[in-house]
Amino acid sequence: MPAPTALLRAPEQLADETAKTRDIAAQVDDITLHDTAPHNDSAVAQTNGDQDAMLVDAEDRPVFAPEVTRKSAFRIEQRSVAVPPHRMSPLKASWPKMYPPLVEHLKLQVRMNLKKKAVELRTSKLTKEGGSALQQGQDFVQAFCLGFDVDDAIALLRLDDLYIETFEIKDVRRLQHEHVSRAIGRIAGKDGKTRFAIENASKTRIVLADQKIHILGGFKNIGIAREAVVSLILGSPPSKVYGNLRTVASRMKERW
Repeated sequence: MPAPTALLRAPEQLADETAKTRDIAAQVDDITLHDTAPHNDSAVAQTNGDQDAMLVDAEDRPVFAPEVTRKSAFRIEQRSVAVPPHRMSPLKASWPKMYPPLVEHLKLQVRMNLKKKAVELRTSKLTKEGGSALQQGQDFVQAFCLGFDVDDAIALLRLDDLYIETFEIKDVRRLQHEHVSRAIGRIAGKDGKTRFAIENASKTRIVLADQKIHILGGFKNIGIAREAVVSLILGSPPSKVYGNLRTVASRMKERW
């Protein structure tokens, strides 16, 4: 029963709409029957056989299509190395010697940001190994900020087996007041002779920055230098340390 508010339509109009609905349903059934018609199994098998067939040369070796070279998406990576206040003046003085290895050798874009007191590194389209080159550049700048000379820090760019190890005097032995100054004096020696002797014997570079000690060199060389420095911190006389260094240096010469 139609709703009392529904509009009343003529019976002829209702009959026409019903006929149209039946025609549309019949057309849909025809389309569905045509789509579900069985395919030719032999044609499908022949197509699959053509796809599975492998091209073979005269010597029965498979022939593959050449690989398509696609250009990888270029992504810019950037890193910033903070410069301590006491290394800003040496950085400005050594800047003409610092940026050429980064730009010419590693193909990086570099700038010194005086406002942020940092050195900013960024990859470019010419950078071949983006991640490793950026890491090498960051290690180079950090080595200079720790106190190493530019000539010593450049070795990090040219050699892969160089590392920097940092430790403090309190990590070896807890000293207070004047004992800390005496330990630093034993490591440095008169006019730096003890430090130079350790560097020459172990083929490393050592930086004394207050109570922090930075050692640059190979893995085994760092171990030799660290052992000598630890002995001096613990109170061993320099003469005994010199004797141990001579022994170690002679062994290293025999190996090489």
